[in-house]
Amino acid sequence: MGEQAPGPAMFGTESSLSMFLNTLTPKFYVALTGTSSLISGLILIFEWWYFRKYGTSFIEQVSVSHLRPLLGGVDSSSPSNSNTSNGDADSNRQSVSECKVWRNPLNLFRGAEYNRYTWVTGREPLTYYDMNLSAQDHQTFFTCDSDHLRPADAIMQKAWRERNPQARISAAHEALELEDCATAYILLAEEEATTIMEAERLFKQALKAGEGCYRRSQQLQHHGTQYEAQHRRDTNVLVYIKRRLAMCSRKLGRTREAVKMMRDLMKEFPLLSMFNIHENLLESLLELQNYADVQAVLAKYDDISLPKSATICYTAALLKARAVSDKFSPEAASRRGLSTAEMNAVEAIHRAVEFNPHVPKYLLEMKSLILPPEHILKRGDSEAIAYAFFHLQHWKRVEGALNLLHCTWEGTFRMIPYPLEKGHLFYPYPICTETADRELLPMFHEVSVYPKKELPFFILFTAGLCSFTAMLALLTHQFPELMGVFAKAFLSTLFAPLNFIMEKVESILPSSLWHQLTRI
Repeated sequence: MGEQAPGPAMFGTESSLSMFLNTLTPKFYVALTGTSSLISGLILIFEWWYFRKYGTSFIEQVSVSHLRPLLGGVDSSSPSNSNTSNGDADSNRQSVSECKVWRNPLNLFRGAEYNRYTWVTGREPLTYYDMNLSAQDHQTFFTCDSDHLRPADAIMQKAWRERNPQARISAAHEALELEDCATAYILLAEEEATTIMEAERLFKQALKAGEGCYRRSQQLQHHGTQYEAQHRRDTNVLVYIKRRLAMCSRKLGRTREAVKMMRDLMKEFPLLSMFNIHENLLESLLELQNYADVQAVLAKYDDISLPKSATICYTAALLKARAVSDKFSPEAASRRGLSTAEMNAVEAIHRAVEFNPHVPKYLLEMKSLILPPEHILKRGDSEAIAYAFFHLQHWKRVEGALNLLHCTWEGTFRMIPYPLEKGHLFYPYPICTETADRELLPMFHEVSVYPKKELPFFILFTAGLCSFTAMLALLTHQFPELMGVFAKAFLSTLFAPLNFIMEKVESILPSSLWHQLTRI
């Protein structure tokens, strides 16, 4: 019985593949490479937009969030990873606390300052997220459960929840028609007044009404939890009014009066540190160039047990720099070395830069300033803007201070090469600042990012793929015959290992079995 010819189906496959390759025209290769270039270009544009907006690669995020669990990746929250050290747990808790958004103690007036900016430039300086946080603050500080007992307070409770500014202003006027309502005056001073003088006039009316409510609730605070909550609300209202009146005096040039009002307020309500009135006081004292009193305030608040801020750290650095900056020369310092006073100033600058590395670029005018938001993120770009907006003038006033900052601030980064993993004087730099700052700062501002992120791999990959396929399409269009030869040679080389494997399989398997498999 004669044997069957070896591998007829295999030879048929090879011949059909060869025939298919020979029938492909150069136009096909142009269309193929052009389409590939277009698709990879669109992916590149989307990846770049997503990275600029959210600070991460879309493909990488999808692969980590969705594909990794499907492929059996270990979840970071699994019990197997629960055996972390106490130090790491403390560090994580500190990082979470530092990602908390805080009320800006030097926030501007909406009607007299933020709205003026909008009228002049047509841009909105405040984001919806920032204004929503302010609305929550107002409801927390200016309302309580017993508001329904007083008609004006009941109206204002609804007014603070209104999103439309005109609806809020109308509700405040409606409340004032019923009685003198301190919170109604506050709303009008913040949002309707178009000048600081007009805002101050309304705050003075609010002070008169607020003091009356405070005295009455003070007498009744021990009669029950309802009266206690009402007294707490009236206390918050009174402190807010007095603080804003002090800020009006500071903005109108009556700085000594503002300092006295702030000192009296801190003495009268020493436990209400949540308003950070000492930061307002520091800025006013720097305006008066009363550096001895500034040092006294720092001695009280620049304590290891108290939360830090850019104002505390950079003001301490400014005072240290003031002692040596007028005679500081980098050339002389490199020859003779730093003196003790100069070393203290440099260390204070490094400490401040480690706490918030975004500030120096604004102080040195390497980045343009915008209006500060109503809320800030400590150690973030929003805090840097808020600090530099008010304190740049104080650094300029001290001769040589900015020169010393310029010569020394970048040395901080050599001390903390891996800021997200380990800090030097503070906890590691929180990784959440960029996301929160993008929510707090307007779209037209380029958010400062630290540490600077490398371009994601997929952006580089799609850029290379787009460039390569575009070049292939151009070459195929210009030299169709030559590129056709190259394409056929490339495909033949690509399929050569497969052909080799098929020949080996054919030589090992019996011809009858191979014939049956090819028929299947």
